Amino acid sequence: MTTADKLADLRARLDKAQDPGSERSRKKRDDAGLTTPRQRIAALLDEGSFVEIGALARTPGDEKAVYSDGVVTGYGRVDGRPVAIYAHDKTVYGGSVGVTFGRKVVEVMEFAIKIGCPVIGIQDSGGARIQDAVTSLAMYSEIARRQLPLSGRCPQISIMLGKSAGGAVYAPVTTDFIVAVDGQSEMYVTGPNVIREVTGEDISSAELGGARVQEQAGNISAVVGSEEEAFDYVRDLLDHLPTSAFDPLPETWAPADEDLDDAHLNEFLPDDTNAGYDMMELLVQLGDDDTLVEVQSGYAENLICAFGRIDGRPVGFVANNPMYLAGCIDADAADKGARFIRTCDAYGIPLVYVVDTPGYMPGVEQERQGLIHRGAKFAFAGVEATVPKVALIVRKAYGGAYAVMGSKNLAGDLNLAWPTAQIAVMGAAAAAVMLQGKQLAAIEDPAQREAMKKMFMDFYDENMTSPYVAAERGYIDSMIEPAETRIALRRALRQLSTKHELDLPKKHTISPL
Repeated sequence: MTTADKLADLRARLDKAQDPGSERSRKKRDDAGLTTPRQRIAALLDEGSFVEIGALARTPGDEKAVYSDGVVTGYGRVDGRPVAIYAHDKTVYGGSVGVTFGRKVVEVMEFAIKIGCPVIGIQDSGGARIQDAVTSLAMYSEIARRQLPLSGRCPQISIMLGKSAGGAVYAPVTTDFIVAVDGQSEMYVTGPNVIREVTGEDISSAELGGARVQEQAGNISAVVGSEEEAFDYVRDLLDHLPTSAFDPLPETWAPADEDLDDAHLNEFLPDDTNAGYDMMELLVQLGDDDTLVEVQSGYAENLICAFGRIDGRPVGFVANNPMYLAGCIDADAADKGARFIRTCDAYGIPLVYVVDTPGYMPGVEQERQGLIHRGAKFAFAGVEATVPKVALIVRKAYGGAYAVMGSKNLAGDLNLAWPTAQIAVMGAAAAAVMLQGKQLAAIEDPAQREAMKKMFMDFYDENMTSPYVAAERGYIDSMIEPAETRIALRRALRQLSTKHELDLPKKHTISPL
């Protein structure tokens, strides 16, 4: 065989490996209007940067084995920074995990561990390869084992672009972020057919594991409308994350301090302290621009978790939203906030709490959902975080919710407050019931009763919820006008830029359940 023949053979093999699925499976994919794994990778990465590894890998000892074994792996760049990437190929063995598939994914993950870069998995898998028996399960375990050294060291992102079942959902849910496409992505431990056979329950796959369903279960970071939007979201996300925990945060242009003009913020809050407003409209005015990358926007909407930029550097906003549940912190919001805080802390991203909450959510159902330990988890994550932590109290900061939203008493570094802030154990209405309930009930005239209640509430607001009470005691570092907020946040984060904390020697903390 001549060199020319060998080159021709190589080219033929590589060409076949480009889209190795059967004609029937490729037609099914094309008729559905779906993209190939290589097209998906190309759409996400910088043009021409993808370098594939294992293109000619296949199951050893099987003459009919297909190239790639159901997954495309390699590395490339996003906005010039390195990433490792793999994408399932549903046209080859249904994208199920076999021995060669597993080894290819493990190889690319170990590559990321060595060089310290994000790992992106484009998921579209049928789960374990049943015919490979225990080998498939072993490969799932090998993949899962590589996620631990990556966790908190290099960002891990999963993009769900099809139906993923069984082990194919455990790996993604262990990554830092999961992005799903509405109407296209589905994920579940056991599919509807198995459920129907085992339990007799009849449910469609969309009802069981559709993107919106899993979003409400807290399993998805973002649900978008198309593959293109999913790739855009991931690029925006990476733009706010370091390449690894040991690399600096990406910096961008920011307006100079003297160019900031935020006089309009003095009129942002409604005069009625019980009136709602959209916290997102405030957050976009606190950073350098109106570009925020919100995480879990459709889950626990009473707490906003979003990446933004202040002074050209990424920050993580944790903010109460009075438009939902009056900004109360419920069990779902506590879980959401705790995970986001831990993510920011792992990657050295400063935390900015924006506070307007009447407290933890009361109710029988909340107690049954474990608000005690889930609420404690939120507090625990905040105390454990060693990144700079700045709290801005814009309105209500009551009870335990005041404490966990970046207060100095629970390891917050700097606390700022607007003159509209209200800080107390509880609000005036609740205090009237607790402290004056019997006296008010004894007044027979309803008009007189309401007048006395209002008198007490006015006195309580003036003397008990005033932010100056907290400022006098050193719990507020600066009382500021809203118009001064952006410059105050910049200065606070500059002051904290060299913050360094050392924990007492131990193996690791034990988080509340």
